[in-house]
Amino acid sequence: MNVVIGDIHGCLNTLQELVKKLKRLYPSVQLYCVGDLIDRGNFSFEVIEYVRDEGIKFTPGNHDYMFYYFIKKPTSNMGASWIYNGFEKTISSYDNKFEKISEHLDIITQAPLFFNLPDCFISHAGISQYYNSILGADPLSNIEKLEEELQKSIAKEHGILWTRDELMNLGKLQIVGHTRRQDVLYQKRNNVAYIDTSVYTCNKLSAVVIDEGDIIAKHSVPTYTKDID
Repeated sequence: MNVVIGDIHGCLNTLQELVKKLKRLYPSVQLYCVGDLIDRGNFSFEVIEYVRDEGIKFTPGNHDYMFYYFIKKPTSNMGASWIYNGFEKTISSYDNKFEKISEHLDIITQAPLFFNLPDCFISHAGISQYYNSILGADPLSNIEKLEEELQKSIAKEHGILWTRDELMNLGKLQIVGHTRRQDVLYQKRNNVAYIDTSVYTCNKLSAVVIDEGDIIAKHSVPTYTKDID
């Protein structure tokens, strides 16, 4: 059994409430997150600290990587695009704490682009059908090649941080965020669960519980207004 949380976007108080609920219900289960820890909400710095301290495993999202590229490679397309994607709240959250940025960037870049678990495959935006001709019908049969191709296209529109394409059927449940939904959405045709329920637009933060390849429960908490006001 595993529990996977959707995009957090700096909404610390909402995240804390959801984690409290999940740990009460599933005290020994590992928590995962599909990334986008930062931007939009008020507490990006605090979210990264909390995720680290609570041992929540995460796959970085496009917002997390835009942060990295803006600091390390500001002339890159991904770095420059951060200016138009909610960077102000993140920078504000580091007031008087700028010495922590390098440590947090290491946390982001050391996180894997995906988790290929027995029960499910977790990533930020998913594996696009664009890769059908590159990886074949069974991309999980060669994980080294999959990692190589995903790294090569990390800044591309079809890549695992950015894609909004139709996703591949990987032969196991694929859990993704990135594409906002009002509620958790499961698509049977390609066995994909979309779990980004737009916490930063005052909707809710959601999580799914996975057991033997199936979603056995969904949990959510409404957005705390303190996180976005």
